[in-house]
Amino acid sequence: MDKEVAAKELVDSALKVHSTLGPGLLESAYEACLAYELSERGIMVSRQKLLPIHYGPVEIDAGYRLDLLVDDQIVVELKTVNSLLPVHEAQLLSYLRLGGFHLGFLLNFNARRMKQGIRRMLNGYRPSRPSCPSW
Repeated sequence: MDKEVAAKELVDSALKVHSTLGPGLLESAYEACLAYELSERGIMVSRQKLLPIHYGPVEIDAGYRLDLLVDDQIVVELKTVNSLLPVHEAQLLSYLRLGGFHLGFLLNFNARRMKQGIRRMLNGYRPSRPSCPSW
């Protein structure tokens, strides 16, 4: 599937999950519901995907896991915090780099409006404004 099509479906799914459940639940509840919503839309999604670190010739299992991997190409990091912090963005960027992925989303389901809790990030930089007009 085209990466941008999958990204749009991801954002639409996150908006639907948030409007249905609202803020205030555990991250694991949003993860399960978002994975379900994506799979209902025919999009492949993996939950808690192991992300090893490659250091020279060694592969190290340091316990890092991607919350969601959408269509084997989009990393999704879920949060349920009062506000997103730079450390959350750094975490997602590290996952993108370690896994060799280009596109990722940081989704904070504790936001009053889901639109305010979405950060689209690219490996190497984060755009100052969302490039997708739907959010």
